Amino acid sequence: MTVLDHRHHAGVPGWLPGATAPRTDPAPLLPDPSPVRALGTPALEKCDPALLRELYRRLVVGRRYNQQATTLTKQGRLAVYPASTGQEACQVAAALVLGEDDWLFPSYRDTLAVVSRGVDPLEALTLLRGSAHTGYDPRASRTAPLCTPLATQAPHAVGLAHAARLRGEPVVALAMLGDGGTSEGDFHEALNFAAVLNAPVVFLVQNNGYAISVPLSAQSAAPTLAHKAVGYGMPGRLVDGNDAPAVHAVLAEAVERARAGGGPTLVEALTYRIDAHTNADDATRYRTEPEVAAWREHDPILLMERALRGLGVLDDRSVQEAADEAEALAARMRAEFHAEPELDPMSLFAHVFAEPTPQLREQAAQLAAELAAEAEVADR
Repeated sequence: MTVLDHRHHAGVPGWLPGATAPRTDPAPLLPDPSPVRALGTPALEKCDPALLRELYRRLVVGRRYNQQATTLTKQGRLAVYPASTGQEACQVAAALVLGEDDWLFPSYRDTLAVVSRGVDPLEALTLLRGSAHTGYDPRASRTAPLCTPLATQAPHAVGLAHAARLRGEPVVALAMLGDGGTSEGDFHEALNFAAVLNAPVVFLVQNNGYAISVPLSAQSAAPTLAHKAVGYGMPGRLVDGNDAPAVHAVLAEAVERARAGGGPTLVEALTYRIDAHTNADDATRYRTEPEVAAWREHDPILLMERALRGLGVLDDRSVQEAADEAEALAARMRAEFHAEPELDPMSLFAHVFAEPTPQLREQAAQLAAELAAEAEVADR
């Protein structure tokens, strides 16, 4: 059998007869050789001091939010809570880079990003409390519902961004995912369509090392997750996910590039989930305490406070003000979650479809009959 070598056919090295040249030069799309950092580098001195203080404030408030939500779960006030403790820099930066008309598409671990976007904490946690499909108005907050199925929010972000561009609206969508989400088919479809349509969307992958208990090495052999961008024809960026100014700068650049018509970007933020996957998870079964301790030394709040004090843009008063605001938020969360919600079981069927399906109407009728029977028994 003769093996034909077409690598130099028609003067086009590496391409078969009839094949076209690459649509995109891969070199500019390759991710950063090492994670982008601002803290501890000369780049930090060029940052706006007001922005740095705002990032610090949000980090401190966000950490307390995570702690209080975790406590509420232990008390039975929440059904489940996937904490983003240790990942707060990604959360607050994602919310802060978006404009008022832009859209955020969060995953189930991104309630802090939702709160940082301006949604009331009680409303942001309604889904995890089990009280409703979602507790806030997505249109009012320009924030999609928290997404529990992995990566299904990514194609939605692409669709909204593409539709906005067709309407001539300068809207950017930012989809947040975990490293586990990059192994889902929805992730592939979202990136493929985003690049082909040149949609104004940014994908933020928070690589916290584990998809529940599965380490990244067991699900991807790519040099980095940011390298996956090249195969779809979009730039990949790699950033230290615990460096809040760096995450903000990289995301801001990607958002403005998308807004200007430059198309999508995939950003991988290297971070770590300090807490367990959820309150139902025992993280000690798949990771060691020395590993967690090493990441605690790379805590985004500690890194930020140390660097900003060194620059002279943060003092004891600013630190105390942030701590006081955080405690006030925690106190309000405790007070509001102490009261039992008044729920209407029939609301389960509202806002599922614009036109209820026959199956949905049947289920609603069945529940209504059961509730009526229970009420009749109670009245006897």
